[in-house]
Amino acid sequence: MATEKAKLIIDSFNLMGYDVLAIGDDDLSLGKEFLLEMSRRAKFPFLSSNVIDESSGKPLFQTHLIKKMDGLRIGIFSLIAPETFPNPNDLRKKGLALRSPTETAQAMVKELQPKTDMIILISHLGYPKDVELAQTVPGIYLIVGGHTGVNLPYPPIIKNSLIVQMAQKGLYGGRLDLTFNNNEPHFFNASEKRSFESSLNQFKERVAISDVTEVETWLQYNIGPYSRILHLARLYQISLPEEFIQNLRDLIASLKTQDTEKQKALRTKVKGEAEQILKQLQDRNEFIHNLMALGEQIKDHPEIGKMVEAFRLKYPEPEKPAPPRHEVPRPQSGAPQK
Repeated sequence: MATEKAKLIIDSFNLMGYDVLAIGDDDLSLGKEFLLEMSRRAKFPFLSSNVIDESSGKPLFQTHLIKKMDGLRIGIFSLIAPETFPNPNDLRKKGLALRSPTETAQAMVKELQPKTDMIILISHLGYPKDVELAQTVPGIYLIVGGHTGVNLPYPPIIKNSLIVQMAQKGLYGGRLDLTFNNNEPHFFNASEKRSFESSLNQFKERVAISDVTEVETWLQYNIGPYSRILHLARLYQISLPEEFIQNLRDLIASLKTQDTEKQKALRTKVKGEAEQILKQLQDRNEFIHNLMALGEQIKDHPEIGKMVEAFRLKYPEPEKPAPPRHEVPRPQSGAPQK
């Protein structure tokens, strides 16, 4: 049943139009040789950048793929964590050796950077290791993570690496839309970028007539210790004009003292500095991330549906035994009752 189920999965992936599959620990459940057989059945490549066949000393599958799409050269590689197999006698690991994920990632980035415009890691390291790798290995634009099944509706950006992952058991499908406007490795969350731009634009237009309360409120909300603008400026490497915050504070002071001439000059300065920040947001790369619950409302592919139904008829799930019935003992006749 397990081998037939594996074949059903590969045939389904073929119909779905997969570009690549990065192997994880569960893919090795039936052993190395069976997985090699499944790779020949697939119409897409299997990747394993750090999994080595002990008998040949070579990678079990190809280490990377370069995919050309819409004028972009996208380099893809994969990693699996050695810690996934804590038991040295784990049969899934029989005949295999695993290289260091960090060293492998560094080698892959070095090899792929001259040949590609973007590098994607399909990771089976688990979310904490994904974060650690993003912090230590620069040059990876996107990490598509697995194994831990962490749901990330708001993908974090660690250094310049965007990390996506979703809940396990096929509860959700994910879609990530990337908009390239330049060659920099920075991606803005599109909704955050719109909010940032909207806040600055509104302030820029209002600053010429704002009273002291409005300016103070904007400053406290947007430039406080835990403010959105300062956070985004650090995250996306946006430089705030050196005197922007001080000019805002000076404007508040001049409004309180009713220094009309100073107010006018400071309003003009602050407006110009807001425009400088907004210019840095233009032509930046963006991403939109959506998670979709995979429920009854999403129809199956008709051919895949037929294959699944045939499998279920051949291998029906065993019926669960009915829970035992517990009857309350009846009191014997003549016995005293409480």
